[in-house]
Amino acid sequence: MTNDTQLSPIAAFRARMTAGDICIGASITLTDPHATDALGDSVDFFWIDMEHSTMTLEALSGHLLAARARNRPALVRVPGSATPFIKPVLDAGADGIIVPQIRSAAEVQDVVNSCRYPPLGQRGYGPRVPSNYGRVGGNAFIERANREIFVAVQIENADAMAALDDILTIPGLDSIALGPWDLSASLGLIGEVEHPTVVEAIDSIISRTRAAGLFVGAGMAPDARFALGMAKRGVQWLQVGDDTGYMILAMDLITAAVRAEHDDS
Repeated sequence: MTNDTQLSPIAAFRARMTAGDICIGASITLTDPHATDALGDSVDFFWIDMEHSTMTLEALSGHLLAARARNRPALVRVPGSATPFIKPVLDAGADGIIVPQIRSAAEVQDVVNSCRYPPLGQRGYGPRVPSNYGRVGGNAFIERANREIFVAVQIENADAMAALDDILTIPGLDSIALGPWDLSASLGLIGEVEHPTVVEAIDSIISRTRAAGLFVGAGMAPDARFALGMAKRGVQWLQVGDDTGYMILAMDLITAAVRAEHDDS
C-alpha cells in the first residue's frame, strides 16, 4: 500500500521545479530496460524516446517498470500527436508525454484532450499499470490521474513559434519542450543552435512560456556547457544526452587517455 503523504515521482518533479531547482534527465533509446535501471540513481527523470528509436510498446513497458523501481518520473516522447500514439503509452504507466513537431494550437488541444479523462479531456478509460491492474479506480483515481499527468509539447519549428501565444493559453498543457536542433533547421540555420537568430528565438520561447506559468524543458546532446547555458536562460528540465551517447563518450575518453599515457611511456 502506498503512503498518500509521500509525493509521487512526477509530483516531486513538479515540486522541485516550482521551488527553483533544475531537473536533469537522460534520454533512453535502447530497448533493454537495464539501461534505465542502471541510470536511475544518476538522473532526476527519464525521457524515453519513441520518436527516434526502435522502441516498441513491449520494450517501453520494461523501461517504465524500471523507472518506477528507481522512483524516477518517466516522460515518453511519442512519435506524433494522434491519440493512438498517446493512449497506450499512458495506459502502460508513463508519468508524462512529450509530443514532437506540433504545428498549431488546435493540435495541442487535441493532445491535452487525449491525455486527460472527462470532464477535462477525452481520454478513454482503460488504464492498466496506473490503476494497479484495476485494483484502484473510480473518481479519486481519475482526479489524481488528471492532476498528475505531465503534458509537454515540443516547439521546434516556425509554425509552432507563430502559434505559441495561443498554445500557451490551453488549459491542461504543463510544459513547452524546446527542440533546438530542429528549430534551427526550421529557421534555415540547421545545427547552428548558437546563432543569434536561433538564440533569440529560444530566449523568446523561454520567456513567454515562463511568463504564462508553464514549465520549460529542452532536449540536447551530452554537453554540460550547453546544458548549463540553457539552465541559466530559464530551462527547468534538461534531457542531456542519451544512453548510447554516454557509452560512446565514456569509451572514447578512456581509450584516448590510455593511448596517450601508453604513447608517452
